[in-house]
Amino acid sequence: MLALPRPHPAGADAAGGRRRARLAPYGAGVRAMAPWLPGMAMYGLVVGVAAGRAGLPAGAGFAAAPLIYSGGAQVAAAGLLGAGAAPIVVVATVLAINARLVIYSAAAGPYWRGTPRWWRALAAYLLVDPSFAVGYDRYRLDEPDRRAAHAHYLGAALVLFAVWMSACATGALAAGHLPESLQLGFVVPLFLVGEAERRITSPAARRACLVTAAVAAVGRLAPLHLGVLAAVVIGLAVALATTRDETADAAVAPVAPAGTAAGNETADPSPETQDTPR
Repeated sequence: MLALPRPHPAGADAAGGRRRARLAPYGAGVRAMAPWLPGMAMYGLVVGVAAGRAGLPAGAGFAAAPLIYSGGAQVAAAGLLGAGAAPIVVVATVLAINARLVIYSAAAGPYWRGTPRWWRALAAYLLVDPSFAVGYDRYRLDEPDRRAAHAHYLGAALVLFAVWMSACATGALAAGHLPESLQLGFVVPLFLVGEAERRITSPAARRACLVTAAVAAVGRLAPLHLGVLAAVVIGLAVALATTRDETADAAVAPVAPAGTAAGNETADPSPETQDTPR
């Protein structure tokens, strides 16, 4: 007796197709984040080593990564705590360095309207430089249904979080087994310089960077390591003031009449173009 093949139920195909369609935006976000991951993994590894060598308790070193979740702030906190800075200075410095995240959240907030509160809390926690860059590129497509864009953002942000936590933990565990002659500290400033160079695209950013560097250099010997905090706060103030001035100048700039070059008076019509009386 021949066994006839069972017909594949159409419902299973339809369910599998819907599942793949739901997961596709998450995978697209992971692929979009992939170019960032090697650099962030190396950065997180060095940050973990720096925390391990700063003389911090092991628990504090591991907790810094999820509690602060910011490479620059983690480096600053580890350095200040290792140098014996006052806790209030460490907290204020971390908050000042992470103040840029307020700008990111203000830019992403309009796209997150209508989402559940737990989703907004998770998305805000995962909002750092790479996740904002990847997510905002998708949100700018301005799709009517943003569910795919939300999934794209979460896919990118979650894989970045996993890589960062793994790299920081690996660095913290390996710090005690690495030779002291192996100096990895230079990797952090090089990475930060590379990240800053890509963002210095306006006069406001250039002035803010110059002022921040100058104040940090002058304030190296300030008590309680207040020089770093002062540099960050003054740099942010200069950036905001410069941006406000540029916006005001653009708002009052004269607009050239249509059909004329900017800065030139409207030319009289030539005799050839004038209507001749009949």
